[in-house]
Amino acid sequence: MINCIIIDDEIAAIEVLEHFIGQTPQLNLVGSTDNPVEGLSMVQKESIDLVFLDVQMPQLSGIDFIKAVNGKCKVILTTAYKEYALEGYELDVIDYLVKPVPFARFMKAVQKATEILSVKNNTAGATGLHDFILVKTETKGKFLKIETADIDYIEGMGNYVAIFCNGKKIVSFINMKDLEEKLSADKFIRVHKSFIVAIDKIIAIEGNTLLLKNNPKAEILIGNAYRPAFLEKMKTRLID
Repeated sequence: MINCIIIDDEIAAIEVLEHFIGQTPQLNLVGSTDNPVEGLSMVQKESIDLVFLDVQMPQLSGIDFIKAVNGKCKVILTTAYKEYALEGYELDVIDYLVKPVPFARFMKAVQKATEILSVKNNTAGATGLHDFILVKTETKGKFLKIETADIDYIEGMGNYVAIFCNGKKIVSFINMKDLEEKLSADKFIRVHKSFIVAIDKIIAIEGNTLLLKNNPKAEILIGNAYRPAFLEKMKTRLID
């Protein structure tokens, strides 16, 4: 369940979003306000995952609000003015909805938020303290021990995965989600629906592609849904 709030100085706009949220099972509306300062207080006091935020408001603009919360929650901007879209995306908003907002367009933004927040929560919640894993092999009844320190990356391939260790490929009949839960979130991160990578094996980031030690020819793509969580983790290691 995604805890959300609405901040908009137009009561009619709030009512539309409240109606939309009421029809969306994965959203839990914690509160609504036409006062951005009150909304900022709600984010600071409550466990808020997502804010539907107007841009042009008295006292505190939507852009200033985003800067003030400093990544504590995700934001979907809602406004009648398209010119703020670029600045909003530079501040890592999930989506930008232009009023009047159609329900189909609202749902598209919510789906994007659901995917991003799911990745963030799974990454934060994984314990994964194992030094090794046991995986099924292509031979019935045979399991193979793999030291997690040896894993470079994992690629999903339908009903099975390919685990690359020191440049070697091991095929196992297991799904990506189950495998991801066994790996330490401090050492591994999912960057695409088809890729999990060992963080210490990353040697370069080129646009939406990762280059890895031991696998220089591998093309590891960063998926749009996974990019925000990946960049958030990389921020702690960034020197600029």
